[in-house]
Parts: sequence; structure tokens; C-alpha cells
Amino acid sequence: MSKAYDPIAPWFLAAEGLGEFIGIRFGQIAPGKTEPDWTFLRHAEFDGIGGLAEILRRKGAVIDTLPQIKHPAGPSVVPLLKMAPNFVLPRYRVRLKPLEQNGVIKQTHPLGPPPAVAWHVFHEDDTARVREHSKRAGVTVNTFLLKCLNAAVRPSLQDQSAAVPWMIPVNLRGKVVRDRDTANYSSYISVTVQQDEPLHSIHKKIREALDRRDHWGNWLAYDLGRLAPHGVKKFLLAKELATSKWNLGGFSNLGDWDPGKQIREPACLGDWLFSPPVLRFQRIGAGCMTFQNRLSLLIQVHPELTTNIAVPRTWVQNWVGTITEALADGRRTI
Repeated sequence: MSKAYDPIAPWFLAAEGLGEFIGIRFGQIAPGKTEPDWTFLRHAEFDGIGGLAEILRRKGAVIDTLPQIKHPAGPSVVPLLKMAPNFVLPRYRVRLKPLEQNGVIKQTHPLGPPPAVAWHVFHEDDTARVREHSKRAGVTVNTFLLKCLNAAVRPSLQDQSAAVPWMIPVNLRGKVVRDRDTANYSSYISVTVQQDEPLHSIHKKIREALDRRDHWGNWLAYDLGRLAPHGVKKFLLAKELATSKWNLGGFSNLGDWDPGKQIREPACLGDWLFSPPVLRFQRIGAGCMTFQNRLSLLIQVHPELTTNIAVPRTWVQNWVGTITEALADGRRTI
């Protein structure tokens, strides 16, 4: 196991120094309510899994071992050496159309939670159908949801045939030791999704990135960043050079929580939502999770892109529509 100080936390602190809001967004829609109560935890102190566990434990839930990394590969300098050119090569970027709805275009917003956010929660039966559809297609639920997300935002691209790069966090619990189980154990891989790319192709790209140990290459790259002064980190972030690749957004799935419905504390019940933070160089945050067999989707948008809630609301509607369409035709795996 690799012992750690968290090499990624100083980069989030540098982003915060640039005026970015680095809070991970969690929402709880309590029974009988329709609007979520939001909680934000700093990504420099938690990752999504740790943050949700922290919130549920504060509310009285007993949560023992948190999810562990499933991929067997351990840390190695080899993937870092292989991906090193990515940090200096020109950045491939995808451009969005001007996001104008109801007269709102690219408003700036003070440091704080992004106001443009939308969500959807599936019923248990539909959640089960998402699982079954993915299993029948021979892919993970993650792959299926990423495919549908990519289709959902594509109408907003200037070039709708463009390949879209997404950042996907990787949970390193089980390979990295930290001072507490709720700390930030996340690294990431980047996966680029083509227009109308088949599910199996996207699934293969994700597996290949993990097999290449891209998540360890990125982790070690940030670890080397401990040698860089805070000001250098801020400069690299401002110039969009702090990641191995530019990504349109982050897509994160916290997985399946309490499928046996053993958590019964009233303060914990209801539907739960989640989204990773958004940054100026990664402006869309798409999060999903399943709590007590109900899958939730959430999209938030960086305020420099738009503060208009109609934008993520449209993307979520597209996301849900693409999922529903695929489920309606069980023979088709989009």
C-alpha cells in the first residue's frame, strides 16, 4: 500500500485561491419533500464517497468499510512516464454554443455554490431496469450512464460531431493509506467519447485506461506537484495545464448505497444527490449515485459558463430521455 499525504488536495486549495468553489455538492430530498437540502464539503478534505459517508454518519447511520478499488494494479512510475507528454502537448478542447435561454448568457457569479443545477431521481423499478439493461449489454452501469450523458449534452456543442473528453474519478481506497477513511482518496482517468460511439467501445476505453494505470500516473503527477510552489500551481490551473488532458466535465458515480435498506435513521432517509465540483477548465459536473435502490442524476454548471438553471435542466431531461428510450427497447443497447 502507498502511504499518503493527499497529493491532490494542494491543487484544490490552489484552485480555491483562484476564486473557485471546491465544495462537493450533496443533496437530500427528505420524504414528503420535492426540493433538496444541500450540503457542501471541500474536496481538499473529502472525496465523494468519503463525503457521503461523513454526512450519513453525522446523521446517525452506521457505515463500516467504505468501497475499495476493484482494479488490482498498484502504483507505478511507468504510467506517469508514458503520459508525461500529455502535460505539455497542445490541449484538445470542445466548444459549446452560447448558452442563452431566457436571456441569460455567461454570467459571472461570486464565489459559492454554482446556481445552475438540476437533478432527477428514478424509481426503484426503473433503477433495476438500468442495472439489468447494462448487465444484458455486457457493460457497467457507469458506461451506460456516461454514454447517455454524452448524448444529452451533445446538442449544445458547436460541433456536434466532436469527440467529448470526460474526467472519471477513481477511488484508491485499498491501495492508499490516509489518516481517515473519509479523506480524499480519488485520482482520475480521462475518457473521450465519440458521437454515437457504441457502449462496448466506451466500456473498452475505460478498462484500457485502468489497465494502463492512468489513475496512478495522474496521482503520481500530482504527488510531484508538492515540489511546485502554491503560486505555480495557481498559474498552471489558470492556464488549464494542471491535468493530463482537458475535459469538458467530470462524471462521477458514487455507486450503490444501502441496497438492503438497513439504514433506518429518519434523518438519513429520502433521496440523495451528488455532483463533483466544477472548475473553469472543467465546467460541467455530472454525478450519480444509488441510495436504497433509487438512482439519482445531477448536473451542475460552472457559473462562468452560465447561471441559468434552464441549461442543466435541459441536459438532465435529455439524459433521462436517452436512458428511458434505451430501456423502452430492451433489444437495443444504444
